[in-house]
Amino acid sequence: MRLWTLHPRYLDARGLVALWREALLGRAVLRGETVGYRHHPQLDRFRAQASPRSAINAYLRAVHAEAVRRGYAFDAGKVGPVRSRARIRATSGQLEHEWRHLLAKLRARSLADYARWRGVRVPEPHPLFRVVPGPVEPWERP
Repeated sequence: MRLWTLHPRYLDARGLVALWREALLGRAVLRGETVGYRHHPQLDRFRAQASPRSAINAYLRAVHAEAVRRGYAFDAGKVGPVRSRARIRATSGQLEHEWRHLLAKLRARSLADYARWRGVRVPEPHPLFRVVPGPVEPWERP
């Protein structure tokens, strides 16, 4: 499961579809509707919120907005209510790590997207996140 800290605009089509599905899976986990993934470390930052389900719904809302912008037909009915406007803290090191990871993926599977984004030095975060100085998050796999 990869719930990107990066803004979904940077993802290629394959990555955006995967993010939508994985965020929906994450929401199912937070609702207690799954057997697997219950201890997935990327969900800890959502669990730490006063309203974890609202936070994952806010995450999904931004992914859906990007899909709509591109003309994709993601089901808006799958985005639940957002009751809080709280933003989640994310470190600059995590954002940089994910950016390098995404550029490597794009270079391998979407050269047009790689060429489009490779010059970006400081990528924008997903709108749910507020970036603060710091290293890669401890839950990130090396």
